[in-house]
Amino acid sequence: MTIEELINKNYKELHENDFHILKYILNNKSTCYEQGINQLADKCNVSRSSVLRLAQKLGFSGYSEFRIFLKWQDEGVEVAEVNIMESLNKDINESLKYIKTKDFQEICELIDDSERIFVYGTGSLQLNCADELQRMFTIMHKHLYVIRAATEFKTVLQSLTDKDLIIIISFSGDTPVMFPAVQALSTKGIPFISITNLKNNLLATMTPYNLYATSSETTVNTGMSISTYSTFFIIGEALFRHYTDYQLNRKTE
Repeated sequence: MTIEELINKNYKELHENDFHILKYILNNKSTCYEQGINQLADKCNVSRSSVLRLAQKLGFSGYSEFRIFLKWQDEGVEVAEVNIMESLNKDINESLKYIKTKDFQEICELIDDSERIFVYGTGSLQLNCADELQRMFTIMHKHLYVIRAATEFKTVLQSLTDKDLIIIISFSGDTPVMFPAVQALSTKGIPFISITNLKNNLLATMTPYNLYATSSETTVNTGMSISTYSTFFIIGEALFRHYTDYQLNRKTE
């Protein structure tokens, strides 16, 4: 987003004094970011607080962040519309809201009744989540086997029965290479749980046992995009904690 787009977006919040400062900034794009807040205020013949308020009206936490934005603009770097920390906070909060409303009972029963449980991660992040699930469930004496490659998944599939369970962790839920094996699971009647991003995806439609993590994409100042991965670990831990509660309730019944 450019400085001009920010002005248009927040036009109703701006006053005459703001436009006076912005006029100087727009006419001196290549040099104004080199100035501190006091220097810019002197150049515009306004107070320091006027410059700070303008930066905040445009969506920045303070002048320092606004100054970096102006520098990136001069260097031709595309700046993210959404604050990176705000994006992370939103994804985490949405995932926590989902956990509060999700009924884990049926999935916990499925885990408890299964003779063997395998966890398949479709990428390096997903494998990290699988390893963490394995570590946590070991505490409850429930041993999970991590499948680390598509070829291994196909090999394991040959010996699976309907008494086994597969947990598939896929960021998109639409990775083409896994679907022949997933289709085979459905054909053989082998239950599986999907953990995917919260969006429509083919994997989630193939099983009634779905868990979702909220993960959005944000562009950083280098022009590269990043996605929220921590929410997948939160969903995994929520599954483990619900299972421990399930076991505790069974003992007290």
